[in-house]
Amino acid sequence: MKFKHEAVDLGYNDLEAVTGDKGRFYTDPEGNKYASVTTVLSILSEEAIQAWRARVGEEEANRVSRIASSRGTTVHNIIEKYVANDPDYLKGEMPHNVQTFKDIQPVLDESVTKVYQQEAPLYSKHLGLAGRVDLVGQWKGVDSIIDWKTSRKLKKKEWISSYFMQCSAYAIMWEERTGVPIKQLVVCIAGDEGPQVFIEDRDRWTKKLLETIAEYKRRKLFGR
Repeated sequence: MKFKHEAVDLGYNDLEAVTGDKGRFYTDPEGNKYASVTTVLSILSEEAIQAWRARVGEEEANRVSRIASSRGTTVHNIIEKYVANDPDYLKGEMPHNVQTFKDIQPVLDESVTKVYQQEAPLYSKHLGLAGRVDLVGQWKGVDSIIDWKTSRKLKKKEWISSYFMQCSAYAIMWEERTGVPIKQLVVCIAGDEGPQVFIEDRDRWTKKLLETIAEYKRRKLFGR
């Protein structure tokens, strides 16, 4: 598969990023600092994660988290190289990660019809957020914000609200940086039980996104 690329210039090369105990933060070309969208949205799962850690124990929780993080990063990197038309996209990869990619490969071949940016560093003064979007391009001919995820089990739509809010934030950042509105959000999940694709509209999630940003600021202000 040869993917078609039409690069969109953002007017800057990258954003400085720093990750610490309180999350990831970016600095824009003017020196303004922003919390990452994933750091802000993490407040939505704080209580559930704390309860899970208490239930399974810190050692087991850390082990599972390391495996999930490593796998997610690896599969994401394979997808990125594949979409970039890198002929060595599978070089040196472990068989289980290759299989996860192979399961979702037909979806990519059928659906990604144009690529504007991969791993684009974005920020929004309006939202006060920054982040790095997986892919901005066309999904079956429609301009889209596209996010890659991995999962051991099939997801229900009601479980992944934070994914849609994340993509909505990227859509707003993209429009602010380029002047080009994108409404379609695509969450593409490579999973052990098969690939899943969820498509949403940006405007369905902006209100919840803004409410979550406000709650993050409130917690930060009051030290919770």
